[in-house]
Amino acid sequence: MIFDYETLKLIWWAFVGVLIIGFALTDGFDFGVGMMLPFAGKTDTERRVLINSIGPTWEGNQTWFVTAGGATFAAWPLVYATAFSGFYIALMILLFSLFFRPVGFDYRSKVADPRWRNAWDWGLFVGGFVPPLICGVAFGNLLLGVPFHYDDTMRVEYTGSFFALLNPFGLLAGLLSVAMLLMHGAAFAFVKTDAAVGERSRKTVVAAALVTVVLFVAGGFWVAQLPGYRITAMPDANTAFTPLAKTVEVVAGAWFDNYAKWPATKLFPLLGVGGAVLAALLALLRSARLAFIASGLSVTGIILTAGMSLFPFVMPSSLDAKSSLTLWDAVSSHKTLGLMFWMVLIFLPIIILYTGWVYRVVRGKVTARHIHENEHTAY
Repeated sequence: MIFDYETLKLIWWAFVGVLIIGFALTDGFDFGVGMMLPFAGKTDTERRVLINSIGPTWEGNQTWFVTAGGATFAAWPLVYATAFSGFYIALMILLFSLFFRPVGFDYRSKVADPRWRNAWDWGLFVGGFVPPLICGVAFGNLLLGVPFHYDDTMRVEYTGSFFALLNPFGLLAGLLSVAMLLMHGAAFAFVKTDAAVGERSRKTVVAAALVTVVLFVAGGFWVAQLPGYRITAMPDANTAFTPLAKTVEVVAGAWFDNYAKWPATKLFPLLGVGGAVLAALLALLRSARLAFIASGLSVTGIILTAGMSLFPFVMPSSLDAKSSLTLWDAVSSHKTLGLMFWMVLIFLPIIILYTGWVYRVVRGKVTARHIHENEHTAY
């Protein structure tokens, strides 16, 4: 094996992070456009313009979500099992909300009845709003600690409930997720549309960016007061061991330890705030492409901030600190991580190159004229 076990554990933490960021940057703007649909499109034609701005690529973008789930299952099986035990209802709500998307995109414009189309517009709104909200709430609860623990036989027990996830901090994190993807989606729509739709998208970028900054900064101050988790002792990271083999202490402010340990990581929260502010300013200056790049940098910075705050924890336990799952003890075998590493190294660049080619093919603005000229083939 070219890498030792410890190195592969770190590599797979980075790989999962890349997949989450890829999902947020691509499917994220699809969600944002879906959230805008009933409001930024005042007429049926305007709404079809918005739908067709993401219509050719949304299916490919959603594969990032599927891949991230598959990678979590393969690389962090304990995390996957515990998450689906604890967050089962939330994940089912997320899954069912996603069902509105393929049906809405494919059948919304097949029937000319305004009631039919309006119903699917709201269905696409639900499919755009609920997934970011659920994902944000889940991340917020990771920082609070998830109520699970392992017994001596490594059987997991979850004692929480769905409604317990909807605590104030979890909801703030959920709203932050919604706001940042609305900003990103509006920036994409600003690039892809013109006339009234493009102008409404521009104004949405400004408003959503400002909300993102306020919620992100407020969340940062809140996290500073939360009890954080810190590993005080564990076996050699280059070996396989169970979560119960380590010792963990819970200390207020410990979620900021990594920023003191690695000062360069302070760039992540600065990127989250600075990217959103820059997106708003560039939208005001009507620089659509640069505003979209800035919104993407903000989304990346916010996700990196959350990941670096948790590192090396993946799913902390609020019931038994040593049961917390980390990238050191919740992973698959050395051989499994090594084989998957080569698969990713081969196929991820191909996927990225293909995705770039697709976006080049469908580049250009979607206009009302395009919709009228392709009445029966456009979404």
